[in-house]
Amino acid sequence: MSGAAHGTTDDHLTGILDTVMERVRPHVGAGRDADYIPELSKVDPRQFGFAVATVDGSVHSVGDFHVPFSMQSITKVFTLALVMSRADHGIWQRVGREPSGSAFNSLYQLEFENGIPRNPLINPGAIVVTDQLLSDTGDALSALLDLLRAETGNPELSVDSVTAGSEAETGHRNRALAYLMASFDNMRNPVPEALDHYFRQCSITISTEELARAGLLLARHGVRADGGRLIDHGDARRIMSIMLNCGTYDAAGEFAYRIGLPCKSGVGGGILAIVPGRYSVAAWGPGLDTKGNSVAGAAALEVFTDLTHCSVF
Repeated sequence: MSGAAHGTTDDHLTGILDTVMERVRPHVGAGRDADYIPELSKVDPRQFGFAVATVDGSVHSVGDFHVPFSMQSITKVFTLALVMSRADHGIWQRVGREPSGSAFNSLYQLEFENGIPRNPLINPGAIVVTDQLLSDTGDALSALLDLLRAETGNPELSVDSVTAGSEAETGHRNRALAYLMASFDNMRNPVPEALDHYFRQCSITISTEELARAGLLLARHGVRADGGRLIDHGDARRIMSIMLNCGTYDAAGEFAYRIGLPCKSGVGGGILAIVPGRYSVAAWGPGLDTKGNSVAGAAALEVFTDLTHCSVF
């Protein structure tokens, strides 16, 4: 199903992206890089990329769309899809599907709720999903890399070892979360092993254009770039519902109000948004707001949905 089939031609999309670029310029460089992961604090905040991939495979991009950045929490969507692709995954006995209403790395909430994370898109929930994928495959990182390489068309997509080292060196809160869950018998693998996969997973680098291509997995309701199916239509819908409710840390309500699309952000400055059946949209700007979401990326997505009327509401 192409964009043109919905009344949006390639030329029209090009014009829309030019307008997005023009209107987002005042926001580029706003916010601040994630400084609690030292390597991320070194990224030039004046960069910005934006890309739209249509379900027929065409991609339209503006700005610094070829510059690789750290995926961070955006990877959580794809690990969840891999776990849900297995009929007997049982993941929903280990993690909930509700917005957290608390910080994405809250220890208090996790202990209060007996080691069951609120949802799979906050840190403890994502650690559980990675732990499950590790049990399912024996190598969670390789399973994720294989998926992303295939969906982006870039066989060289890889982990940035310096960022992964930075994550591991400063990841004390994530260790605390994982060991707390282990104390409630909600970890299947040794905590250091699961966290090694998790830290390296978050340190995969990707360009804005590649991220838009990868997101087509959800825009096509679970159909892969090669035409095969990873997850069924219903599971793709469920993942997107979790993205809408939980995908932008403690600002999901604000994103639903401003943008009205399922989104997943990462503290590397990327945001992936899905227009089901039509587009996968990726924005990148390293400067973050106080909730951990890209300032320029959110502004760009808001302009895009205003111009295209693509909100799911």
